[in-house]
Amino acid sequence: MNLAKHDSETDMEMDMTPMIDVVFLLIIFFMIITDMTQQDLEDVDLPVAEHAQPDKPDPKEWRPVINVPHDGTMIIKKKTYFDPDVNLGPEKWNDLDKWLKFAADNMERAPIAPGSNIEVPDEPVLIRADQVTPFKYVQYIMERCGQDGTQIWKLQLAVSTPDTNEGGE
Repeated sequence: MNLAKHDSETDMEMDMTPMIDVVFLLIIFFMIITDMTQQDLEDVDLPVAEHAQPDKPDPKEWRPVINVPHDGTMIIKKKTYFDPDVNLGPEKWNDLDKWLKFAADNMERAPIAPGSNIEVPDEPVLIRADQVTPFKYVQYIMERCGQDGTQIWKLQLAVSTPDTNEGGE
C-alpha cells in the first residue's frame, strides 16, 4: 500500500469553482421565487368576502395601490402619504392629493360620456384597507379622488376570500 505523507511546507490549492457555482445557483433560485409584484402591498388583514373575484393584475402595467392599516395611515409603495397622528393642519391632505393627481395624470383617459369632449381617468385605484380600519379613512380617499384636477372615478376595494381549509384538514 502506498500511503503518501503530507509535507507541511507544501501549499495546497483548493478549487473554488464548484463553490462559486453553488452560490450563483442559490442567487438565481432566490431571485426566481421572490415575487416582486407584491412589493407595493402592505401587510393588512383584509375583510373577508364570500363572492370575491380573484385579483390577477398584469405585472407589466403600473397600478395605483393605497394601503390603509388599522390606524388610518395611508401608505403607497412603503411611503406614508397621510398619518392621522401627524397630519393635522389644513394642508394635511397635500401629499395624498399630489400622489392622486400624479396617478390620474398617468392613467389612460376616456370620455365621461359617449360623444363628450371631457375626458377623465379610466383606470381604478385599489384601496387595501385593514378589516378593522374605520371606514372614514376609506371615505377620505374616495373624497380626495373626486377633487378637481384628479377626478378618478373608478375604485377597487381589496378583500380576502374565506379560508376553505377550516374543516380541520
